[in-house]
Amino acid sequence: MTLQLAYLPEIAAVFMLMFARLGTMIMLMPALGETSMPMRIRLTIALLLTLVLYPVGAPSYPEGLLLNPLRLLLLMGGELILGFVIGLSAKMITFALQTAGVIIASQSSLAMALGTDVTNTGQQGALVSNYLSILGVTLIFVTDTHYLIIAAMHDSFAMFPPGSWMPVSDFAKMATETVANVFSIAVRMSAPFLVVGIVFYFGLGLLNKLMPQMQIFFIAMPVNIAIGLGLLLVLMTTMMTFYMGHLEEALGKFVLG
Repeated sequence: MTLQLAYLPEIAAVFMLMFARLGTMIMLMPALGETSMPMRIRLTIALLLTLVLYPVGAPSYPEGLLLNPLRLLLLMGGELILGFVIGLSAKMITFALQTAGVIIASQSSLAMALGTDVTNTGQQGALVSNYLSILGVTLIFVTDTHYLIIAAMHDSFAMFPPGSWMPVSDFAKMATETVANVFSIAVRMSAPFLVVGIVFYFGLGLLNKLMPQMQIFFIAMPVNIAIGLGLLLVLMTTMMTFYMGHLEEALGKFVLG
């Protein structure tokens, strides 16, 4: 009996194309692609997801890929671009926490309290931003939202079949709306701190006029920090619930049904 293995190169080519799409998404997706996660773990997750989703995505690829190397290269480029667009669109929403944290820190006199951002860039950032980012990643796993991320990867083969023309205009519109939503979400999350900050500093200015000899701002900084931390403690649940709702809405754009 002769063992036929002629189909293995075709399977390897399809697996490579699927890995290009899913690996690029994993690199950028929130929670699963954080820079704090070791690279080997992220690579392992990408390989395992490709292996699991292979029976679903393989029929979408055309046959005879190895007969036309140019077509194979074009498909590889398309898969990389598609994975980058989907992954970046989901990742952009997480930057709303960074922006909101910077606004909150500025209004609470904590802008100079810096620490290393372990979730996104690995650079220095406001401690409030770092805390919100870590909390956001934790909530993604606690609320099982990472299954929605995997569902988006699964449904991407149905929404964007391999080899089809990518909707560039739709991607451009989605990118514009996503960037606008990031700033909108950040401002709405930090709106109570903006209002309290305006009222607080207005009161300081009025008090400074009434008592010019008192060092208002020297005395007011500890009070401002205490008010900011207290307000953050009270509003934390509401803020993160609001954020998780928008994150699920952003990921839901890539999920069918």
